[in-house]
Amino acid sequence: MRLLLDTHALLWFIVDDAKLSPKARAAIADPRNERLLSPICLLEIALKARLGKLSLSRLFGAMFPTQLTLNRIALLPIEVSHLEPLTLMPMIHRDPFDRLLASTAVVEGVVLVSADATFDSYGVNRLW
Repeated sequence: MRLLLDTHALLWFIVDDAKLSPKARAAIADPRNERLLSPICLLEIALKARLGKLSLSRLFGAMFPTQLTLNRIALLPIEVSHLEPLTLMPMIHRDPFDRLLASTAVVEGVVLVSADATFDSYGVNRLW
C-alpha cells in the first residue's frame, strides 16, 4: 500500500506519540507499505516551528532529512498534476497545505494517513 502521511501523522510517528491511532501506526510501520511525504508537510513544520506553534526536539535541519531516511519515508515531488485539481476543488478545507495533500492523494491514488475527517469530503482514501 502507498501511504501519504499528513504532517501530524509524520510527527506523531517519529516521536511515538499516543495520539497516532494504532491502525495508522501499524500501517506506517509495516515495511511492505511505501511511505510518502509531500514537501508541503516539511514547509508546514518549518513555518510552525518558526512561529513557535510547534516545538521540535532538534533543529529542523538536524531532524530532517535524517528522520525521513531512518523511517524510509520518501519525498513525493509536487507535480503540476497535483496542483491542477486545486483550481476546481471546493474550499471545504480552509488550510491550503491540506487541500494540496487531498489533491495529491487523489491524483496519485494513495492512502492518506490523517486524523482529519474533513479529507473524506474530497473523496480521499483516508486511513486512521
